[in-house]
Amino acid sequence: MGALTVRLSDDKHSRLRALAKSRGTTLNRLFDDMATVMLAGLDAEPRFKLRAARGEGHADRGLALLAKAADTAR
Repeated sequence: MGALTVRLSDDKHSRLRALAKSRGTTLNRLFDDMATVMLAGLDAEPRFKLRAARGEGHADRGLALLAKAADTAR
């Protein structure tokens, strides 16, 4: 496990500490959770772009599937 020193303004530090406390967790865990969310977003972007590239030229098929899903939801 690595260690990281982060420099924040006193106000931001206090607010983050209060946020962690309100969630019943530690400041360390709060930062770990935030990093997890950010990395998940980073990982999702190339997957989304790959899927979008695979669907290129198939707009009619995609729209038909969306229409079918909408009809099924009713």
